[in-house]
Amino acid sequence: MPTWQQLRDVKLNEYTDAADGWGKISSRSNADKDRVDNGMFAKIHDTQKGETATRATEDVRQLSRNYQYLHTECGLIRTALNGLASELAAPQKKLKQALEDAENLKFTVKPDGSVEYPMQSAVLAPGTNTAQHGAPVPYAPGAAEGIGSADANKGKAEDIAQRIGDAVREAGEIDSRYAAVLRKLKAPPGLTVDDAALVDAAADTKALQDAAGKYADDSAIPNGKSPKENAEWWNGLTQEQRDEYATLYPASIGALDGLPSTVRDDANRMVLAESKAQIQTDLKGIPAEPFPQKVFGGPRVGMIYSDEWIKWNKEYGDRKAQLDSSLNGIKSIEKRFDETGKEGLPEAYLLGFSAEKNGRAIIANGNPDTADHTAVYVPGTTSNLGNIGGNIDRMVNLWRESDAMPGDTNVSTITWLGYDAPQDIVKDAPFSHYADDGAPAYNKFMEGLETAQGGPDQSHNTAVGHSYGTTLIGSAARQGDLHADDVIFAGSPGVQVGSAEEMDVPKGHVWNEEADGDKVPDIGRWGHGGSQWRLGGGVFLVPSDEPFGANQMATDTSGHSDYWNRNTQSLRNQAAVVTGQYGKVEHVE
Repeated sequence: MPTWQQLRDVKLNEYTDAADGWGKISSRSNADKDRVDNGMFAKIHDTQKGETATRATEDVRQLSRNYQYLHTECGLIRTALNGLASELAAPQKKLKQALEDAENLKFTVKPDGSVEYPMQSAVLAPGTNTAQHGAPVPYAPGAAEGIGSADANKGKAEDIAQRIGDAVREAGEIDSRYAAVLRKLKAPPGLTVDDAALVDAAADTKALQDAAGKYADDSAIPNGKSPKENAEWWNGLTQEQRDEYATLYPASIGALDGLPSTVRDDANRMVLAESKAQIQTDLKGIPAEPFPQKVFGGPRVGMIYSDEWIKWNKEYGDRKAQLDSSLNGIKSIEKRFDETGKEGLPEAYLLGFSAEKNGRAIIANGNPDTADHTAVYVPGTTSNLGNIGGNIDRMVNLWRESDAMPGDTNVSTITWLGYDAPQDIVKDAPFSHYADDGAPAYNKFMEGLETAQGGPDQSHNTAVGHSYGTTLIGSAARQGDLHADDVIFAGSPGVQVGSAEEMDVPKGHVWNEEADGDKVPDIGRWGHGGSQWRLGGGVFLVPSDEPFGANQMATDTSGHSDYWNRNTQSLRNQAAVVTGQYGKVEHVE
């Protein structure tokens, strides 16, 4: 515990000055990481091939990881020092006020914190100890009860001693709390940041959240607010406060719709790196799967699962499958990061991420905040974090086709896996609750984009859906405001409404593709089709039906899954809509 002299003399500005220094290192590391991610990978794609390119990519990825770690740990040190200085200010102020009161009364504060005072009266209450002039009054809880004694100085001295003691004890608790965290903020030796270091960084973050709760409480972060309110909160913070919230609560900041994409990307990349490290650590802790899985059954004819494998699978099978799926998804996202600069592909922005359950991932090609045209794609049934790679590739292809359109087009395309998609075509896909539950999050994300872009007139935004993803977009339009200028459906099983006029976009701005051999529209209409009785329109209508009123775009692909194949009419038509070049759309004849 500090002494009252130490508390009195401590220069809190020295802590904040040091915090500024660590903050500069953190910011510089983050900027260096961005240069690595958005510049060095592009150079590798341009200059290296084969095994050389693979090794160079691994080295650069490790460098990025090192900078990510520095950004996090130095940011935590900055926040800890600022928090320590901020919290110590109150007890220091209390102490200095008590010392000032003692000086004004001509009392003497002794080195041990006791207080000497000049005696005014020898009249004492019955049963009390004799108060000797100049006798020290130690501080202790409850000592201020003597304030009402016959000697007024005695009561005043006891009050001052009590206040000194309270200030010192409060400072001691604060000092102990932050010291425990700061002692742990040490980097491992060497230049390689491994999984253990990143897992430790996540633990450091949690420890500082607990220690600095009074300084940077997560209750201040908006919860359940509109994107506009989120943005107003963020804009009202100082840059240092923004940095500290992003460092302490990256998952919360990364999920806030309405914040700048660069902010969300930085926060979510921190979450992704630490999640990957934890997942790989957990996988190492699972015993190897017994081999062989099946053995000769003897009296039980044929091959059967071995007892060892059955025991292993019961204890570890589901957990390992979930971890493997999450890791596959993370690697797919990292693969997209690594492809920045390849054939002109712009930087990627991670606008949402979670490895929990089926997972969440929102990945943008190019910055949607500054784009002239933005497309937000919702994948359908069986989509999850583990297979996000294919859906990322679809939006990469749409970006390339849109970027190649005539004119100076600044485009961003986004893969939005921000909901729990049905995982089984037969058991789950016929039900609407997956779409209904996920639609509000999609609306909020679209509103957040519009907010970060500067308003509804600052960018041309298109909602794109495939299969069950179209059902979610239809539900989003039915439930609230879609915040889109155009809607593109591909292979839709139905969108819960029976008319394009109900899709919350201007008339004539609903577009549909149904490829030859795609059976989903005919099968899905019985579960997700909309009704329209006007002019005898009927029921179970899907966007492919003429009464629905969508623009029917020509396709040259077949089946349910090829709408985003490169160099196809199907993809070119989507790109024409995304870039607002409607005259270039080829319609079904």
